[in-house]
Amino acid sequence: MTKKRMVRDWDAPQRHPDHRRPVTRRDFVAQGFLSGSAFAAGGGVLSLFSNPRDAYAALSGDLTPLLQNPCNIATDGAGKIPFICFDLAGGANIAGSNVLVGKEGGQMDFLSTAGYEKLGLPGDMVPGLTDPTTGLPYANTDFGLAFHSDSAFRRGMLASMTTTPGIEQNLTGAIIPARSDNDTGNNPHNPLYGIARAGANGSILTLAGTENTDSGGNSMIPASMMDPELRPTKVDRPSDVTGLVDTGQLVGILGPDDATAVMESVYRISEQKMGVVTADAVVKDMVRCGYLKAADIADRFGATPLDPGLDPMIVGPGGIFSNAEFTDTGRDGQEFRKTASVMKLVMNGFAGAACIEMGGYDYHGGARAEGEVKDFRAGRCMGACIAYAARIGVPLMLYVFSDGSLSSDGTIDNTANGRGKGEWVSDNSSTAASFFMVYNPNGRAILRGGTPAEQAMHQQIGYFDAGASVVRTATPAANNVNLLVNTVLLNYMALHGEEGLFEAAFPGHGLGTPAQRDRLTAFESIVSGTIGPLNPI
Repeated sequence: MTKKRMVRDWDAPQRHPDHRRPVTRRDFVAQGFLSGSAFAAGGGVLSLFSNPRDAYAALSGDLTPLLQNPCNIATDGAGKIPFICFDLAGGANIAGSNVLVGKEGGQMDFLSTAGYEKLGLPGDMVPGLTDPTTGLPYANTDFGLAFHSDSAFRRGMLASMTTTPGIEQNLTGAIIPARSDNDTGNNPHNPLYGIARAGANGSILTLAGTENTDSGGNSMIPASMMDPELRPTKVDRPSDVTGLVDTGQLVGILGPDDATAVMESVYRISEQKMGVVTADAVVKDMVRCGYLKAADIADRFGATPLDPGLDPMIVGPGGIFSNAEFTDTGRDGQEFRKTASVMKLVMNGFAGAACIEMGGYDYHGGARAEGEVKDFRAGRCMGACIAYAARIGVPLMLYVFSDGSLSSDGTIDNTANGRGKGEWVSDNSSTAASFFMVYNPNGRAILRGGTPAEQAMHQQIGYFDAGASVVRTATPAANNVNLLVNTVLLNYMALHGEEGLFEAAFPGHGLGTPAQRDRLTAFESIVSGTIGPLNPI
């Protein structure tokens, strides 16, 4: 069946007749009435940060030991694997048309033709068949994790990775079939606070997010992990990043080296005077640390502000984004600048983890083309993070989730952007899944399991039935979003070889015994201990 309809602006707000009128901020974001905040929020003077240099100049020898406690000035972050999650607000398609999902045997244990039709794939495009145009299988494993060869996520990722050859051989991932509620931000999907509890930290920020919310995105954090001190700092544009550090006018007047010397002198003078005045110990500590931190900031960040738009690895003729793409005034440019700002912070170790929210993913009830366009854009942003990690030589765990999902009734959109696939006609939480990608500069992460069959079941944590519904009894995560988050956290810790510490970090986790948790873990560790954010493992 085919339909003809007027082509609408895909980024215009979606007015679904079967949805209530949007009321909350989350409703507006999911349906595209809001695309994300557009203002910058700055922190206090002692929380300001900026751009790393390739080699940090040291402070004077007598002050260097003081960079440890009590002033606690970090220069290299916590040394954990950078973590970025994408929160696709509204209920995006992930399983089937993007990342392949199968029955109990893994991604290649294919569903029925009717099942794939429910996931938006017509009978002549299902995995197991070959694309008659390219002669290649529809099940593509170039990224380690299997994607549909015409996946919009995959096409977008490739477009961002094309100028950074060889990434695929160091990339892999896993999919987690797990249902969540539709059209709500109340799913506790967001893992950032748990990632911080697992040890992720930055030399400037612990967490960042593109929305001014407790989670930094659309979905909530699990209540058991709530910690007001970890609330993400909002970053969604280059000026938010450069605004995180204020080296003061001394740098402009004297230059970074002289400014550092001046601030060091101020610290020493203040230290001497504090020895002859009576003051509360807390005030003394704040004054001492304030001047010392100012000297450290002037030293490290006085030369060039951290601006992703000025990084030739990110923007320019050889960059991940062209100048035209990065300065585009439409939605593409907005999302590219948002992504570049976050990845610049996280990949360089200035933030331990971050959430990138992308709105408008409640895209059912329209032409398939709308979902393809938006999924391609999301893929561009995912691929940009992976490409940047490859360019600076650091590992990355990238996690993608959405609140609920959707399904097709088999009606085909044969427009150019529709690509001959099934239209999304309704919300459907039973088709939901999340996935994560792991980039390791030293080579593709190794799946657990002694045989290919066992490895396949570690790469797909849970499974669908033949008709394309999540089997809710397959894993603890399959029907509980809190336990989905815990599964992601387990896998993050396992990449560091620290899964043995999981129970202590997350008591009452609900994932069972160590043997049961091993079944929920995809990969062997890719690091031993901690890593430096500017040093490849």
